[in-house]
Amino acid sequence: MTDVPFSCRCGGIKGTLHGASPSSGNHVRCYCVPCRAAVLFANAEDVGSTGVTLYQTTPDKISFQQGRDKLAIFSFTPQKLLRFRASCCGVQMFTVLSSPKFALAGVMTNLLEDTAALGPVAMEAFVLQPDGTRKHSSVLRLYGGVIGRALLARVSGRWKQTNFFDVATGKPVADIYVPTEQERANLPL
Repeated sequence: MTDVPFSCRCGGIKGTLHGASPSSGNHVRCYCVPCRAAVLFANAEDVGSTGVTLYQTTPDKISFQQGRDKLAIFSFTPQKLLRFRASCCGVQMFTVLSSPKFALAGVMTNLLEDTAALGPVAMEAFVLQPDGTRKHSSVLRLYGGVIGRALLARVSGRWKQTNFFDVATGKPVADIYVPTEQERANLPL
């Protein structure tokens, strides 16, 4: 397992992903429309059909050395998934579920100093099929890893070690911005 530094595009936020390895997280490429829209909203760069690459782990594996106060949150569906971005340069950095009690954090791999410790992308989510449906590859590993890590974090109490929520209140560390209808009109939602 390896500790991997990360930073936002301008360097205003810097931190470390701790214990990165293929067995301690999921290296995933997601092709869902909301992930593509989120990157476009945060960065103004369309990833198109290449997908968004994340490393899914638990929030206790993410620490900040500077700029945690620069985290901003937006969400298309605040009851489900929160997307953290850097207020200094706008880049999307993390995705977490809306409750700290289910410990899941996705780190955008393009912000990691080195992705070698993650291993290759091991699963793909929402892959468009010829008939128009979407399917996941390695479903058991994808969901099993997420659920298993979240359960271990819940039982051990590690779910409380998060930089994304005030655990006492269950509220995120910043206000959630919901894009307006006009902003959403320009996104592939």
